[in-house]
Parts: sequence; C-alpha cells; structure tokens
Amino acid sequence: MKKLLSALAISLMGFTGTTALADYPERPVMMMVSYGAGGATDFQARIVTMTAGNEDALGMPIAIINKPGAGGRVGWNWFATEADKDGYTLAAYNIPHFIAQSIKGGVDYSADSFEPIANWGADPAVFVVGKDSEFNSMADVVDFAKANPGKLTFSGAGLFVGHHIAALQIEKAAGVKMAYIPTKGGGSAAMKAVIAGDVLGGVNNLSDAYRAVQAGSIKILGVADLERNAFLPDVPTMKEQGLDVDNASVNFRGVMVPKGTPQEVIDQLAATVPEMFAHKKVAGKMKQGGSPMHIMTRDEVKAMWAARQTTLEELLKGL
Repeated sequence: MKKLLSALAISLMGFTGTTALADYPERPVMMMVSYGAGGATDFQARIVTMTAGNEDALGMPIAIINKPGAGGRVGWNWFATEADKDGYTLAAYNIPHFIAQSIKGGVDYSADSFEPIANWGADPAVFVVGKDSEFNSMADVVDFAKANPGKLTFSGAGLFVGHHIAALQIEKAAGVKMAYIPTKGGGSAAMKAVIAGDVLGGVNNLSDAYRAVQAGSIKILGVADLERNAFLPDVPTMKEQGLDVDNASVNFRGVMVPKGTPQEVIDQLAATVPEMFAHKKVAGKMKQGGSPMHIMTRDEVKAMWAARQTTLEELLKGL
C-alpha cells in the first residue's frame, strides 16, 4: 500500500509539474539588462519586448530591470549565480562582451552558465568624435595618435566589451597607443563623455551613435565591420580606411536564461521569442532608432556563441 501511495504521489507531482509548465507564463516575466537605462541595450530591449503581452506572443508582459556595472559583469555575475531558474527571470546578452570577459577571467560566468533563446540585433562598433572635432577621418585620428603617443583619449562602455575589442584592434592595426577610458553606465555614459568634450573621441554602438548624429551632437568616422551599414551608407569601414579591423567587435544582442531552466520552458521561449522580435511594430521602432536587427533562432545563436568563443580566444591571445 505504501508503495502504491508513493507511486501515486510521484505521478501526481509529475502531472502537476507538466500542467504548471503548460501554463507558462502565468505571471509577468522579468528581463535583466546589464547596462544602464538609456543605452543601446536597454533602449532595444524595451522595444523588442513591447509585444510580449500579446496573445500571439507570451501573453504576459516583460519588465526590464537594470543591473549595470563593470562593463556588464555585475549583472551577468548575478544572473549566473543568483537568478531563479524558472523561466521568469531572463537576461539580455551582449556578445562579444560576456564571452570576452569570461576568457580574461575574474567573473563567475562563461557561455556554459547560460542557455540562449534568440538573438534580436547586430550592432557594429563605430569611432565617434564631437561635432566640432578637428578629426574628420580615421587617418586624422591615427596621425594624432602617432604624434602624441598615449594622449588620444577615447571612451567606451567598459573593459572587454565590443567597444574595447574594437579599440584594441584599431590600436594594433594602426601601430599606435591611445588612452581608452571605460565609463560607468554603458554606452550612453560613454557617448556623453564625447559630446561633453571630456575625451577626444570614443568607440560606441552604431545605434547610440546614429541617434547622436541625428541630434547633431557628433561625427562618425568609421565602422568596425566588414561592410558599410545601411543606416550609415556614407561612413566607410575601418578596412576601407586602411585599418585591418574586422567584425569581431560587432555587438550581438539577444535573450538568454540561466543554465538549469526547465527544458520545456526553454523550448517554449525558443519557439515564441523570435516571432515576437519579428513583429512589424518592433521592426518599425528599431528602424526609427537606428538599431540594426538580426534575428536568430536558438540553434543559430548557439552556433554563433561557439564561433565567437573561438574567434575571441585567438584575438585576445594576440592583444
């Protein structure tokens, strides 16, 4: 009799668990962004989740929670070690950021700490200067840096984020030493430093830079990608300007959950979230904000993470 009751209890537990997962989500979902409000990741995360409450999406809203600090390390450390693994706590990822940081060490996460769900965008790094700057091309920047070693100050969102990787590549390609200054508060703070004249230039996201150009605050001198971007057709790539800088710093953004989240929840999110990203209202808002979209499924993201891991291990070894 005891064995029968035990078997029945186990069976009911399994049934209850299946029912709970089938009803997922039953309440609003939280998504953690490792950067401050107003930056590109935060700005885009709020757009791509705006239709989450629709019946053809999750049927529940997604609330954005910001945990900025140390180039994303604060938020991702929290997510890897403390976040609930029930599908109600998601996070925005930034590649190459968290992979590069895990390679350099001193953090509690790696790609194995997380499960990707879907990718929404690919945002190249760009070199920016104030609107009244004497620099009008990357050649001007390089010439100044050669004549003034270590004195060309330029901002970025942190250490071993896409901005920093682009900066390291520019220095190596030009054979110069510049003064990279990581700012607190992500890309928006780094852009404010350029606009205020606190630094001579900066490496930032194309999407942040696009909005600043529209406002007449800055000039964009070069794009760290393999080809020109549709949002900035008149701005040449670094390669076009003689600098051997590839697309290793392009900022891929998407959604992930902590390792250990139930597979049923992962599967449901993986089936739903890419369609949510593809909503015409989302596409329109992203285009308005100069934010390049690049939607990828879970399997495509897994392959991208693995490829970037290999690329970054080799790149950072040489830098």
